[in-house]
Amino acid sequence: MSNLKILVINAGSSSLKYQLFNTETSEVLAKGLCERIGIDGKVKHTPAGKDSYEADVNMENHGDAIKTVIKLMTTGDTAVVGSLEEIDAVGHRVLHGGAEFSKSVIVNDDVIAAIKKCIPLGPLHNPANLTGILACEEAMHGIPQVAVFDTAFHQTMPQKAYLYALPYEYYKKYGVRRYGFHGTSHMYVSQKAIEFLGKPAEELKIIVCHLGNGSSISAVSGGKCVDTSMGLTPLEGLPMGTRSGNIDPAILEYIMDNENIDIHEMTNILNKKSGVLGISGISSDFRDLYAAKDQGNERAAAALESFIYSIQKFIGSYAAAMGGLDAVVFTAGIGENNAALRASVVEPLGFMGIKIDPKKNEVRGTIDISAEDATVKTLVIPTDEEFAIARDTERLVSGK
Repeated sequence: MSNLKILVINAGSSSLKYQLFNTETSEVLAKGLCERIGIDGKVKHTPAGKDSYEADVNMENHGDAIKTVIKLMTTGDTAVVGSLEEIDAVGHRVLHGGAEFSKSVIVNDDVIAAIKKCIPLGPLHNPANLTGILACEEAMHGIPQVAVFDTAFHQTMPQKAYLYALPYEYYKKYGVRRYGFHGTSHMYVSQKAIEFLGKPAEELKIIVCHLGNGSSISAVSGGKCVDTSMGLTPLEGLPMGTRSGNIDPAILEYIMDNENIDIHEMTNILNKKSGVLGISGISSDFRDLYAAKDQGNERAAAALESFIYSIQKFIGSYAAAMGGLDAVVFTAGIGENNAALRASVVEPLGFMGIKIDPKKNEVRGTIDISAEDATVKTLVIPTDEEFAIARDTERLVSGK
């Protein structure tokens, strides 16, 4: 990598997370969070090697938040660079790129227009992501901006994987198809797995299990995504912390009629009140579920079993779709940190050659946790979506 300083931005509706990377050393020079933007404004800024700085700062909009970040990074005891000119580029996480983008791009007027066009596909995230881009353009005029799309890595899926069995006109008119999400994580982790396995990408078939409050699974053959569990939106696929995952679509009308609710409330239930929270009635946090299960709570146990069972089904179906399997990779908050869940997932998959060593499974960090007689590797690889964004941004602005 070149010795560039890349600022990575992840803008939410009322928040803005950031990290500043030195790409040569992979060091995080500073990281932080601006939240309650447009309300009362709070910032937490952590320079490398120093204590965190926290303060109440009036931030009327994302432009104010960016100015706050720049001031903290360039002046006083919180500074990590001498001036704004030392920042070489800004990489932005953008949720939905539709079918427009199969890779990250340098932001220009056409890219901004395309992100706006995708707002109906990502109504909660794309407007905020776009606001972050525009705020940076105004406050950091002349510094290159790069859009890194959550959906891009999955654009290599074949038509048989991304088409829904709906009238074809909905695909042509409205772009109704599977897009997939967590793409930056799936790209980063699958590349790390390929490096770890030490074989050409073309020879490898890998399943990546990104398991967190939001969870998704991807099938990666020859270094390219050929299928993924999330769909038009992040609601499809596994049951998650609060999202339902795959259900019979007729359930919606049935519940709406019986509960006398409209589609907006129904969608809110599917996104925020379902998943393991909905089954357990306790929590969307898997640590709470395991604690409740240990105390004999049957609904907590049922929620965990449903989640694990769904992961097993996706692993089996993706291995079949790829015609083989070389490695299963666990990543993200639950995938990286919950040894008990990993053990439960792979336990019935021995017939596929997937077996883990219980002692290795208890070790933290990037590791091969496979048993000696396993014919399919099981890996744990911590994801780093922010660094992946920085790496993609560096590649684009340096012309690689």
